[in-house]
Amino acid sequence: MTYVSCFYHAFSGAQKAETAANRICKVLAVNQENEHLMEDYERLASDLLEWIRRTIPWLEDRVPQKTIQEMQQKLEDFRDYRRVHKPPKVQEKCQLEINFNTLQTKLRLSNRPAFMPSEGRMVSDINNCWQHLEQAEKGYEEWLLNEIRRLERLDHLAEKFRQKASIHEAWTDGKEAMLKHRDYETATLSDIKALIRKHEAFESDLAAHQDRVEQIAAIAQELNELDYYDSHNVNTRCQKICDQWDALGSLTHSRREALEKTEKQLETIDQLHLEYAKRAAPFNNWMESAMEDLQDMFIVHTIEEIEGLISAHDQFKSTLPDADREREAILAIHKEAQRIAESNHIKLSGSNPYTTVTPQIINSKWEKVQQLVPKRDHALLEEQSKQQSNEHLRRQFASQANIVGPWIQTKMEEIGRISIEMNGTLEDQLSHLKQYERSIVDYKPNLDLLEQQHQLIQEALIFDNKHTNYTMEHIRVGWEQLLTTIARTINEVENQILTRDAKGISQEQMQEFRASFNHFDKDHGGALGPEEFKACLISLGYDVENDRQGDAEFNRIMSVVDPNHSGLVTFQAFIDFMSRETTDTDTADQVIASFKVLAGDKNFITAEELRRELPPDQAEYCIARMAPYQGPDAAPGALDYKSFSTALYGESDL
Repeated sequence: MTYVSCFYHAFSGAQKAETAANRICKVLAVNQENEHLMEDYERLASDLLEWIRRTIPWLEDRVPQKTIQEMQQKLEDFRDYRRVHKPPKVQEKCQLEINFNTLQTKLRLSNRPAFMPSEGRMVSDINNCWQHLEQAEKGYEEWLLNEIRRLERLDHLAEKFRQKASIHEAWTDGKEAMLKHRDYETATLSDIKALIRKHEAFESDLAAHQDRVEQIAAIAQELNELDYYDSHNVNTRCQKICDQWDALGSLTHSRREALEKTEKQLETIDQLHLEYAKRAAPFNNWMESAMEDLQDMFIVHTIEEIEGLISAHDQFKSTLPDADREREAILAIHKEAQRIAESNHIKLSGSNPYTTVTPQIINSKWEKVQQLVPKRDHALLEEQSKQQSNEHLRRQFASQANIVGPWIQTKMEEIGRISIEMNGTLEDQLSHLKQYERSIVDYKPNLDLLEQQHQLIQEALIFDNKHTNYTMEHIRVGWEQLLTTIARTINEVENQILTRDAKGISQEQMQEFRASFNHFDKDHGGALGPEEFKACLISLGYDVENDRQGDAEFNRIMSVVDPNHSGLVTFQAFIDFMSRETTDTDTADQVIASFKVLAGDKNFITAEELRRELPPDQAEYCIARMAPYQGPDAAPGALDYKSFSTALYGESDL
């Protein structure tokens, strides 16, 4: 009997040690896995935040370029960033949130404290940085488009300035020398009279060119205000034109005074020559203005704008018959003057003394106008075709966007309904959500088609679309939110399954929890406010009425279900709380009791005992983290398993 008794006590002690070792192995395995997930989260969060910090300064670099080609290259670099560099980071951000939610769920299931990432690496911090990135991205895109429009406007104005300046300089060529010529000093009376009439015609011509000089100065001023890169040369040329114009005005005035002083009498005036000069000068200016307008550059962005130009051009063409009759009338005056001179044996010098505009010049410029009209027709028709093509691109994009946008919104609403309804088991809900996820992934080619259409619109430099309220940026954001929402919802259901299986909660209990939660979730937002949560607890029989004891108990429960003090209780936190209230879990005291069994009822444990009773990796894990035992009964190499056990559950500092 003595032998039998000894064997009984020996085997009973061994069984207790084995049970204690198994419990410690289980706890340590959970803790090791959680630490690995924490390290993964910290690494992914650091990498994503570093990428955001590197990208934002690039997006905030708003140094303007001198040419439109350089700005278009910046725009192309920005498109590459949108197509190539950003999408992987969106995936990383989504994965980071999923990992964080999974880790928090596992910590709650194992009665560990909630994981608090390093400062600046919370999910909210990452979302704030991501918001800053998207704001910088939006501002950068708007700046690029505005700069391109500004450079287009500058190029158009600069070309218009050069064209008007060249015409004016060609007109003023030789005018100063003509005004300085002192030919009146040796002229006869008839010559002086002719010179006076010629000078009057010149003054009329000079006044007609005043408008062009003012236009040149106005364009130069606008180029300066728009910070044109070659403003120095523009200003130099404009100043030269203005100085020359002032000199022409002064010389014109001086010459008129000199002619009036030498004028003795007016005997005859060749009315036909004078009439020719007076009618030829404005007609010549009209032809020069017409040629200038027919060669003028134009920039349009809509069908309405090009149709307005075509209408104006058609109106101009309708005036050509009247202009042709005026030309024939002017030439008839010249022919009449020659006929009268010949019939009266008057010897003419061969040219009109009152104007330099000859019939040959009028005919030459008229032929030039006739040649430019069909060229202008062709240019306007080409631009009309281009704008029609752009309109087709707008309608094509709008048609697709008006389908994709509502589809995304509908899917978001359907996912929201699934997450709050109680149709079927959690596995059924998970299967349903994964089917939705597959349907969303299968819909991706429609988004790719929209991206291709958007690319064509950007290449055509189309900046607005009146046929849809959706922009590509809205679609992208909606798609990213849809992917994030379905992934987060699937993760929440998976965590509910983990909680149910780990805590042994029945399907009927889960449905009861969901029904209670949904009943008090009045706005169907997926979370309960403090007052809603209190009402739910009261309905479940908890004593949290509005008195001192009830408030204290409610505050204790809120600290458990809302450790981050967000003011909201999610369904997952609600399930975790209810499962802890209805099931049994490991505690720090149970782990301490298990270590005490392994230590043979001692208040400390040695490394040798840990290596003998636990698997090698978990034994070394304990040895590396246990503090030395400081009690009066300490032995050499004694380790404090009590502080280690409480630290596993967040009850002390390890």
